[in-house]
Amino acid sequence: MKKLLSVLMLLLFYYTPAAVAQQQPQFTHYGFNGMRLSPAYAGITNRPEFTSIYRYQWLGYDATFDDGGAPRTILFTAHTPVRLLHGGLGLVLMRDRIGNTTQLSAAVSYSYHINIGETGKLGIGIQGNVNNFKKGNYRAIDGGDPSVPFNSSDTKFDLGAGLWYESETFYAGGGVTNLLRAEYEFADSTRTGTGTLLGENHIYVTAGYNLPLTTDLTVTPTILLKHDTEVFSFDVGGRVTFQEKYWAGLNYRYQEAVSALVGVSLLQDNALRVGYAIDLTTFNQDAKAPTSHEVMLNYRLPEPVIRFKPPVRTPRYYFTK
Repeated sequence: MKKLLSVLMLLLFYYTPAAVAQQQPQFTHYGFNGMRLSPAYAGITNRPEFTSIYRYQWLGYDATFDDGGAPRTILFTAHTPVRLLHGGLGLVLMRDRIGNTTQLSAAVSYSYHINIGETGKLGIGIQGNVNNFKKGNYRAIDGGDPSVPFNSSDTKFDLGAGLWYESETFYAGGGVTNLLRAEYEFADSTRTGTGTLLGENHIYVTAGYNLPLTTDLTVTPTILLKHDTEVFSFDVGGRVTFQEKYWAGLNYRYQEAVSALVGVSLLQDNALRVGYAIDLTTFNQDAKAPTSHEVMLNYRLPEPVIRFKPPVRTPRYYFTK
């Protein structure tokens, strides 16, 4: 499966230009959020799972002339294995607001699972999603400028796809969004012109490895590579887990921030996981606020139990004439 990761990385770098910016919401809890990164993650862990993340980026940022401007994102994902479909189903809901632009998206995923070895599983996923972009009020230098959007929105359908490999100690996967590259149109205040926004492809590649140090301590290094037509970025970090219950970690986001994560697992079988992350801005500090904050809630149900027994065939019940 390391060959699979290498192929995904080669595809990523082949299309990577030399530019840096933020186009899609970035989450410091990416190591707990495979459903956001790839539709192939759906059902791969054999447990129904629900995850919610709230991210307040650049806390206290003030655009001076406008109200606020700090990006805020709410994400909800859910997935479950479905034996009859030989795979799993997933759901992703997101609201992302940055400046005067709000994006609402809903995606449904299906992943086909292939067993590999004793503990490994490969998911091949596809995703259908509906995106809505809304442009708020903007101050035009020239009144009635037809190139300035005004309280206008557009909704389009798009597709995504991905791969994901999961075993007891190692995972690697990735996905690509906006395969149809839908074009969104926005009207101006006079309704005499339209502006457009092109839905660009976004590619994600991630991997992690659980390395037991003792019976109580496990170290998990992680990496996430991100790319669209103008942007390449990456996160690299890791966390230490104690008794499969408490964790703490560090992360570095390329030309953006350094982060710290802490969390705890609660309830029976550690079903509920609660995490918090803080980002400290390290790049272009004059144009941003010093910190970003993120809260994660994750709940995992027990692995579904097979409720029926396969028929038992024995020669005792065979008769010949």
